[in-house]
Amino acid sequence: MYHAHCRLYLITPPRLDDLPAFARSLDDALGAGDVAALQIRLKDVGDEKIEAAVAVLAPIAQKHGVAVILNDRPDLAARLGCDGVHVGQEDTPLAEARRLMGKGAMIGVTCHDSRHLAMEAAEAGADYVAFGAFFDTATKVAETRADVEVLSIWQEVMEAPCVAIGGITVENCRPLVEAGADFIAVSAGVWGHPQGPPAAVAAFNAEIAEGLKVRDAYYASIAP
Repeated sequence: MYHAHCRLYLITPPRLDDLPAFARSLDDALGAGDVAALQIRLKDVGDEKIEAAVAVLAPIAQKHGVAVILNDRPDLAARLGCDGVHVGQEDTPLAEARRLMGKGAMIGVTCHDSRHLAMEAAEAGADYVAFGAFFDTATKVAETRADVEVLSIWQEVMEAPCVAIGGITVENCRPLVEAGADFIAVSAGVWGHPQGPPAAVAAFNAEIAEGLKVRDAYYASIAP
């Protein structure tokens, strides 16, 4: 089912050793252009550091109208008042995440390169499915490599939004938008951008707009 939109979905670095400095950077980045969601994704840290990050970053995201998604931990997400949670295939099952988070929460599921896993997640009530990695990424070890075709097929046959993730930069994101991504998930492509995060957010939004022109033109050409 055709969706005439695509938005930026930011993911934090896996470690935030200087939380106040990152908070300032986040505020600047979110003020530079449209961002749909912020996923707080911290690895190999204790609950107290996750709680501290949510306490500092969530108000900044909410000030900009950006949804706050916590990675992996629906128990913490529910307790800390996050807007949603993102779970992997080996994390908390979707049904348990929904029980913990409630009906109104946003729950996303990693589906790698598998339409089968994505269809199962969508049918079970996931609010979005994530495909990837599409490119090499230094943020995490990518178990699979997805082809852009998975986005086109998903866009044409399913209603649940799809997120493209994995090694996405300003330079390589446009084909994913054109193919049908509803959201472009980015971490290092924003926080490590040579001109800084605000410039990256602005540049991503410009590329998304150009990609949507191509996508809109294609679906207009095949409309009955």
